[in-house]
Amino acid sequence: MKRILASTCAVLMLAAGSAFAQSCETKAMGKDGKPLAGAAKSSFVKKCKHDACEGKAVSKDGKPLAGAAKNSFVKKCKHDACEGKAVGSNGKALAGAAKKSFMTKCEKEA
Repeated sequence: MKRILASTCAVLMLAAGSAFAQSCETKAMGKDGKPLAGAAKSSFVKKCKHDACEGKAVSKDGKPLAGAAKNSFVKKCKHDACEGKAVGSNGKALAGAAKKSFMTKCEKEA
Protein backbone atom coordinates (compact mmCIF):
# COMPACT_ATOMS: atom_id res chain seq x y z
CA MET A 1 0.00 0.00 0.00
CA LYS A 2 2.84 2.37 0.89
CA ARG A 3 4.51 1.64 -2.45
CA ILE A 4 1.37 2.49 -4.37
CA LEU A 5 0.93 5.71 -2.42
CA ALA A 6 4.59 6.67 -2.91
CA SER A 7 4.49 5.99 -6.66
CA THR A 8 1.23 7.93 -6.99
CA CYS A 9 2.78 10.91 -5.20
CA ALA A 10 5.86 10.73 -7.44
CA VAL A 11 3.70 10.70 -10.58
CA LEU A 12 1.64 13.65 -9.35
CA MET A 13 4.78 15.65 -8.52
CA LEU A 14 6.21 14.88 -11.95
CA ALA A 15 2.98 15.92 -13.64
CA ALA A 16 2.82 19.14 -11.63
CA GLY A 17 6.44 19.97 -12.43
CA SER A 18 6.04 19.33 -16.14
CA ALA A 19 2.76 21.26 -16.23
CA PHE A 20 4.52 24.15 -14.51
CA ALA A 21 7.25 24.16 -17.17
CA GLN A 22 4.74 23.53 -19.96
CA SER A 23 2.67 26.59 -19.11
CA CYS A 24 5.71 28.88 -19.29
CA GLU A 25 6.85 27.23 -22.54
CA THR A 26 3.45 27.75 -24.18
CA LYS A 27 3.26 31.38 -23.04
CA ALA A 28 6.59 32.19 -24.76
CA MET A 29 5.17 34.17 -27.68
CA GLY A 30 6.46 37.33 -29.31
CA LYS A 31 4.45 40.49 -29.90
CA ASP A 32 3.77 39.32 -33.44
CA GLY A 33 2.19 36.10 -32.17
CA LYS A 34 5.06 33.85 -33.24
CA PRO A 35 6.75 31.54 -30.71
CA LEU A 36 9.97 32.85 -29.19
CA ALA A 37 13.21 30.99 -29.88
CA GLY A 38 16.76 30.90 -28.58
CA ALA A 39 17.90 33.34 -25.90
CA ALA A 40 14.61 35.25 -25.92
CA LYS A 41 12.68 32.08 -25.13
CA SER A 42 15.14 31.03 -22.42
CA SER A 43 14.94 34.44 -20.79
CA PHE A 44 11.14 34.48 -20.95
CA VAL A 45 10.79 30.99 -19.46
CA LYS A 46 13.25 31.81 -16.64
CA LYS A 47 11.35 35.00 -15.76
CA CYS A 48 8.00 33.20 -16.02
CA LYS A 49 9.08 30.48 -13.58
CA HIS A 50 10.48 33.08 -11.18
CA ASP A 51 7.29 35.14 -11.31
CA ALA A 52 5.17 32.03 -10.74
CA CYS A 53 6.87 31.44 -7.38
CA GLU A 54 6.91 35.12 -6.44
CA GLY A 55 3.17 35.42 -6.98
CA LYS A 56 2.53 32.66 -4.46
CA ALA A 57 4.66 34.32 -1.75
CA VAL A 58 1.77 35.41 0.49
CA SER A 59 1.44 35.11 4.28
CA LYS A 60 -1.46 33.40 6.06
CA ASP A 61 -3.27 36.72 6.45
CA GLY A 62 -3.02 37.45 2.72
CA LYS A 63 -0.22 40.02 2.81
CA PRO A 64 2.75 39.65 0.43
CA LEU A 65 5.90 38.25 2.02
CA ALA A 66 9.03 40.42 2.13
CA GLY A 67 12.71 40.05 2.95
CA ALA A 68 14.04 36.74 4.25
CA ALA A 69 10.60 35.13 4.39
CA LYS A 70 10.02 35.87 0.71
CA ASN A 71 13.49 34.63 -0.28
CA SER A 72 12.99 31.44 1.68
CA PHE A 73 9.58 30.83 0.14
CA VAL A 74 10.78 31.43 -3.42
CA LYS A 75 13.78 29.12 -2.88
CA LYS A 76 11.52 26.35 -1.55
CA CYS A 77 9.03 26.88 -4.40
CA LYS A 78 11.79 26.49 -7.00
CA HIS A 79 13.17 23.44 -5.18
CA ASP A 80 9.74 21.80 -5.14
CA ALA A 81 9.25 22.52 -8.85
CA CYS A 82 12.61 20.92 -9.67
CA GLU A 83 12.03 17.95 -7.34
CA GLY A 84 9.27 16.62 -9.58
CA LYS A 85 11.49 16.77 -12.65
CA ALA A 86 14.36 14.77 -11.10
CA VAL A 87 13.71 11.60 -13.08
CA GLY A 88 16.24 9.56 -15.04
CA SER A 89 15.89 8.36 -18.62
CA ASN A 90 14.61 5.03 -17.30
CA GLY A 91 11.68 6.76 -15.58
CA LYS A 92 12.99 6.22 -12.06
CA ALA A 93 13.65 9.03 -9.60
CA LEU A 94 17.24 10.25 -9.47
CA ALA A 95 19.22 9.70 -6.27
CA GLY A 96 22.56 10.62 -4.76
CA ALA A 97 25.05 12.69 -6.76
CA ALA A 98 22.93 12.60 -9.92
CA LYS A 99 19.96 14.11 -8.09
CA LYS A 100 22.12 16.74 -6.37
CA SER A 101 23.67 17.77 -9.68
CA PHE A 102 20.28 17.91 -11.39
CA MET A 103 18.72 19.93 -8.58
CA THR A 104 21.59 22.44 -8.53
CA LYS A 105 21.33 23.02 -12.28
CA CYS A 106 17.53 23.16 -12.26
CA GLU A 107 17.37 25.68 -9.40
CA LYS A 108 19.95 27.93 -11.09
CA GLU A 109 17.89 27.95 -14.28
CA ALA A 110 14.60 28.59 -12.46
